[in-house]
Amino acid sequence: MAVLEMSGLFPTELTKEIFSKVQGHSSIAQLSAQSPISFTGNDVFVFGLDDEVNLVAESGEKAEGKTSVNVVKMVPVKVEYTSRVSDEFLYASEEKQMDMLGAFTEGYAKKIARGLDIMAMHGVNPRDGQASSLIGTNSFDTNTDVASVTYSESDPEANITDAIADIGEYDLNGIAMSKTFAAALAKLTVNGVKQYPELGWGANPGTVNGCPVDVNSTVSYVDGKQAYVGDFRDAFKWGFAKEIPLEIIPYGDPDGLGDLKKFNQVCLRAEAWIGWAILVPGAFARIEASTANKAVKASK
Repeated sequence: MAVLEMSGLFPTELTKEIFSKVQGHSSIAQLSAQSPISFTGNDVFVFGLDDEVNLVAESGEKAEGKTSVNVVKMVPVKVEYTSRVSDEFLYASEEKQMDMLGAFTEGYAKKIARGLDIMAMHGVNPRDGQASSLIGTNSFDTNTDVASVTYSESDPEANITDAIADIGEYDLNGIAMSKTFAAALAKLTVNGVKQYPELGWGANPGTVNGCPVDVNSTVSYVDGKQAYVGDFRDAFKWGFAKEIPLEIIPYGDPDGLGDLKKFNQVCLRAEAWIGWAILVPGAFARIEASTANKAVKASK
């Protein structure tokens, strides 16, 4: 009977399957393309030409244009998910083992995708909803240079218009919105005609008025947050820095719940190193409830 090698890595086909499934469960992955990241992190140079080009007559004098260079560090953080199963798993057929591992990796793919959103949007540890010093100001909620628009349930369309005004000359090519915000848009009518019928009944149409849109519960993971608007294509980067090792741990106490052999259990553990960076905070705005209405704790 073939048994997977303990404490080893599973075949690369499984890790590729994880990456292929992330796209469908993360607003960040939907709106912003994945970029390669080194394990030690990347320095991203944000190079700005702050003036317009200068028109010069023949033999005319040339003038210096204002130039700015800013370095943004994109340092990966490690996330993990550990799950205990009965050690009968080790004695099952390889087919049954692969079925179980397939279910685990599918669930983990969804969790890692949600985790990327929760960390990059809110700056908290996805597990407990608490602010993380590892993230600091590298999130749309904790970066003070990201504009804030006060949410209006009766006029969410005006909220988007205000957010677009706040990002100025930067392109609008993505909106991540909560289900509550999408529902408020779906209710808008003019002369009895719904203005955004494509958002009705909890739909996630992918685009609204030609703009890429993703409706996701990760947006409202922290109460009061309703939408993130901005240039996700150029002013935000994210990516995986290392393959996801999927490991069977057959002994010890890897999660603090007691000796595995004592309880006839083994651990399945998956880890990933993810990095992201808001290259230009001014290219984004968040739509959120007023301070008086915000909840302190995260809503899972």
